[in-house]
Amino acid sequence: MDLWQGFIRWLHTIGLHVDPDTAQAVGQAADSLGDAAGRLGQAAGQMDMGALLALAAALGWASGLRLYAVVFVVGMLGVTGAMPLPGGLHVLAHPLVLVISGGLLFVEFFADKIPVVDSVWDLFQSVLRIPAGAALAAAVFGADNSTMAMAAALMGGTLAATSQAAKTTTRALINTSPEPFSNLGASLAEDTVSVGAIWLALTNPLVFAAALLVVVLVMWLVIWALWRFLKAALRRLRGGTGSLQKT
Repeated sequence: MDLWQGFIRWLHTIGLHVDPDTAQAVGQAADSLGDAAGRLGQAAGQMDMGALLALAAALGWASGLRLYAVVFVVGMLGVTGAMPLPGGLHVLAHPLVLVISGGLLFVEFFADKIPVVDSVWDLFQSVLRIPAGAALAAAVFGADNSTMAMAAALMGGTLAATSQAAKTTTRALINTSPEPFSNLGASLAEDTVSVGAIWLALTNPLVFAAALLVVVLVMWLVIWALWRFLKAALRRLRGGTGSLQKT
C-alpha cells in the first residue's frame, strides 16, 4: 500500500490527478493480489513430498490440455517471485523460454477455438504434450532425486496422455456440430482448468489429489465411450459403402 501511495503522489507531481476512491480501490486490489501471491509463494516454499507429487501430477495432467500455458504460467510465477520453483523447474523462468512459450501460447489460444483447426492442432501437438508432461513432472524433483523424478515422469506422462486423449476425442465429437459456440466454450474451459489445476495443487494438494482422481476416472470413461461410438460409426460407414458397391 505504501508503494501505491507513493506512486499516486508521484502522479500528482507531474500533473496527473487520480480520483481518491479509484486510488483506494486499486490500492486494495493490489494489496489483495500481493497477499495472494505471498500465500502462494509461502505454500510453494513449504512443499513436502506429497505437495511435490501433487504439483508434478498437475503439471503432467495440465500439459495434455495446455502445454504452453503451463510452461508460461509456471515460468512467470518463478520470474515474479510469486513461487520459488522447485527442482529443475527454474529453467522455465529463463527469458528465452518465456518468450517462446508466450508466443506459442498466443498461437494456441486462438487456434484451439477454431473448429477443425483445433483438431489438426491437437494431432500435431500430441507428439509434444505427452513427453513434455513427463519432463515437467520429473523436473519438479530435479536431478538430485532420480528415483522420484523417474516415478514422476511416468505419472506425468500417463496423466498427459489421458487428458490429451480425452481432449482430442471430445473435440472431434464437438466439431461434428455446425455451431461454433460449443467449441469455444470447451476451449475456454480447458484454459481455466489447466491453470486452475496448478493453483489448486499448490494451495491444497489433498483436495487436488481427490479432484484429479475423479477427473481421470471420468476421462477414461469418456474415452472408452467415444471410442466405442467411433468404431460403431466406422462399421456403419463400411456397411453403407459395401451396399453401394454391390448395387
